[in-house]
Amino acid sequence: MTSLPKELLNSLILLDHFDENAFVDSHNEENKITSLRLNPFKKVELDFKLNQSVSWNINGFYIDNRPSFTHDPLFHAGCYYVQEAGSMFLELALIQTLNFSENLKILDLCAAPGGKSTLINSLLNNESLIVANELIKSRAKVLAENLSKWGTCNSIVTNNDPHKFSEIPAFFDAIVIDAPCSGSGLFRKKPEAIQEWSPNNVNACFIRQQQIILDVLPSLVENGILFYSTCSYSVKENEDIVAWMIKDHQMEYVQISIQKEWGIIDTGLGYRFYPHLTKSEGFFCAVLRKKTEKRSSSHFKRKNYVEASKQNIQLLSPYLNQLNDQFIFKINNQYHLTNSLVASFLSDFEKQFYFKKAGTVIGEIKGNDLVPNQELAWSINANHSINSIELDYLNSLKFLRKENFETHNDKKGLTLIRYKSYGIGWVKILQNRTNNYLPNELKILK
Repeated sequence: MTSLPKELLNSLILLDHFDENAFVDSHNEENKITSLRLNPFKKVELDFKLNQSVSWNINGFYIDNRPSFTHDPLFHAGCYYVQEAGSMFLELALIQTLNFSENLKILDLCAAPGGKSTLINSLLNNESLIVANELIKSRAKVLAENLSKWGTCNSIVTNNDPHKFSEIPAFFDAIVIDAPCSGSGLFRKKPEAIQEWSPNNVNACFIRQQQIILDVLPSLVENGILFYSTCSYSVKENEDIVAWMIKDHQMEYVQISIQKEWGIIDTGLGYRFYPHLTKSEGFFCAVLRKKTEKRSSSHFKRKNYVEASKQNIQLLSPYLNQLNDQFIFKINNQYHLTNSLVASFLSDFEKQFYFKKAGTVIGEIKGNDLVPNQELAWSINANHSINSIELDYLNSLKFLRKENFETHNDKKGLTLIRYKSYGIGWVKILQNRTNNYLPNELKILK
């Protein structure tokens, strides 16, 4: 039987809605809940069965039996993202508070590994911008990979401390902060986290959460939306933080319309997800609107990026869908496909931020040939008529293991490898051999 921290239970008992017995029992049940969110830009029939839909997310589903995602080529193609159902509530909150027909600028501050960033990206139009930031370098790399798999070219990944964003005042229309926390909401999923929990850790997280919010609030525009969330049950990290923002920092609480049968608890200062009431792990979130007299600042005045020459655009264009409001520019010999907001953000703030990703990397031009980047294989902007080979399941796995695979195709030269019409990587087929361009860090080892 799982022994939950007494200090935590004693603090939750004070909440009118809290059912201690049901809460404890839920942590003693075997946890088999798996949920995922489909990529709306890559619609395909999966190789396993989707079960019940997630009520608060149009692309979210539960699955009865967890497959080996590592051995699913569609997972590697970015056709879905495995995500805890409670976190998917972000979609409903943003849809009810933002106008996604407009060109928006959104910051996902503590973004790795990329669940909320890809969700936001699914809602944005092509001319909008999402900046996904992660402080830890190794996690920022994973974040960049997951956003690249999603296939769009309107994202930037930065690897910076949150306080850097205070240098661009009144810029973002919305900021998402999935704050570092004491992790009590993950006790059922990760029982080892119980031993790491303590009241002192809750207090330390509370102080850190306040500092993170203070660091980024200046970069939110007037009437901008702040989505705050944790995977903690502690009032101090949740409702107390929200009350502090309202009292001391001119933030206004925003009510989200929910349905009673979902089992989500509305505390008046946020929304709580309990495993005995919702089909999810522990989660808390709140939506606030910034109410200040400060007006939005003017940005994007410089243009320091190097646009591709007409000759190089002509060489690259056969690999891309028709370019409308998107364009190509060059960074360190690599050509990127972006929109104007991505390019301008990179240009204006290149000295203030450390960038891990900007738009979609097309590749490098050597002579009259393109050496393609893996991101182009994942891109929804890749031309469907380019030289490609469709592999079956077993040969797709061989490709992802960088083993010899079979194909009944006589195509030669640079070739996109697809599974169920979606790109998973590049090869160059020569007379006597095939060069697999899949980056070694993406290779399946099992």
